[in-house]
Amino acid sequence: MTTVETTESARETRIDGLAAAALLAAGVGAFVLGLLTTLAEASTGIHDFLQFNDRVGPLSGKTIIAAAVYFGALLVFALIWRGRQLALKPVFIAAVILLLLGVLGTFPTFFQAFA
Repeated sequence: MTTVETTESARETRIDGLAAAALLAAGVGAFVLGLLTTLAEASTGIHDFLQFNDRVGPLSGKTIIAAAVYFGALLVFALIWRGRQLALKPVFIAAVILLLLGVLGTFPTFFQAFA
């Protein structure tokens, strides 16, 4: 019977580049959604540009662009960080900051201040 020991070197060999890519891409996507929400309220030109579907209004453009940015960021970060070991703490902090800024941008009290 063999025993398996977990050593420090075994723990250090984990590859977490794809997890970091997913975290940061989610933060970027949320930030873009909040930014587009605020910009659409501040500018009628941007509001009209984001209206991809007349029945839905500018929400259609906001969500389509934010989703495209999310998937684009995920692809770019995944290609850059694939197979790499990263420090997840700074990536997590950046993702949380971007997420909070994105959520702030979608609050009516905030984006209506730019109307």
